[in-house]
Amino acid sequence: MKFKTVWLLMLILSLSFSGTVWAGPGGNIKLDDLRGISIGLGLRSSFTSVEDAAPTGTDPSSEFEIESVRLYFNANITEHIGLEINTERDGSGDVSVLDAVGKFHIHDLFQVWAGRFLPPSDRSNLNGPYYLNIWDFPFVQGYPAIFAGRDNGVAIWGITGDEKFRYQLGAFEGTNGPATSNQQDSLLYAGRLTYNFWDPEPAIYYTQSTYYGDIDVLAIGIAGMIQEDGAGTPGSSGDYGAWNVDFLMEKKLGNKGVVTLEGAYYDYDLDGLGGANDSRGLTEGESWFALASYMFPQKLGWGQIQPVFRYQELERDVGGTHRRWDVGVNYIISGHNARISAIYSNDDDPSNGIDSVDRFKLGLQLQLF
Repeated sequence: MKFKTVWLLMLILSLSFSGTVWAGPGGNIKLDDLRGISIGLGLRSSFTSVEDAAPTGTDPSSEFEIESVRLYFNANITEHIGLEINTERDGSGDVSVLDAVGKFHIHDLFQVWAGRFLPPSDRSNLNGPYYLNIWDFPFVQGYPAIFAGRDNGVAIWGITGDEKFRYQLGAFEGTNGPATSNQQDSLLYAGRLTYNFWDPEPAIYYTQSTYYGDIDVLAIGIAGMIQEDGAGTPGSSGDYGAWNVDFLMEKKLGNKGVVTLEGAYYDYDLDGLGGANDSRGLTEGESWFALASYMFPQKLGWGQIQPVFRYQELERDVGGTHRRWDVGVNYIISGHNARISAIYSNDDDPSNGIDSVDRFKLGLQLQLF
């Protein structure tokens, strides 16, 4: 999809509604008491310098990048039916359909989504890059996806009355196509259970890795995916299985500072067909990450300072171990809608030619809803 197509879509929507609706605050277009559309924007831009990555091979690289540009469209069709369409322009300049999902709210405990969206998976994937507590998405997360963590399928999900327990179950395409291991066209099945011991998180499908002190969170989630013939190649197929457990604790202290601890463990099983023997490049092995941050209560200019540290480790069954640590600071201006991040990282993956490589990244994130 060309980028101009997205703007043409916005123009058509605006002209179609002209004279029949009114625009409310926050990009809301109201058709009547039940029906309406909300429009939003998202931008992630960064500057990165990597040790010895310049063309000389001995100088640091200097790269500016538009990592993500998103357009968000949400519509209420009836009291119980909704539609969400989001687009993504990634760093390569291509624009693709990110989400295209029909939503049916039968009851808080029983909701149905169908189309393209995030399958039930780990917290990081359900956050997406815009709602992490650090700039870069964790590389130790290796669930299969067709684009940006998304897949085509259907899911049922719901929350209990006190909003502390959430379940998500679904069936998706997963590994699919004539050039893959899945010659029987089997579906991928995914599920997630989450429980909040302290305050409930927002009663929505997605998650966050920090609420910047708006609520106190102590949440544990467990997720998994399975697919028959989801690993290997057309001539040598095996079953795919993966699961993870993740943890989030966030507490506003007496001095109004906010401490956050997060971690996740992953296990990926490709029937011994990981690495170069897998048609989709999925990894077999174990991985984990741990993160800690603290947001100071005092404002400095427009926002608040939040130091953050994360360690990641991926132990492949074939291909050695990849380790990385990140240390940096976020400048929180308006939660996830306006923040600046400065991160210094060290990557170590000798099996792939990365021997203790240093990297610095400065990122800007803006969103409007």
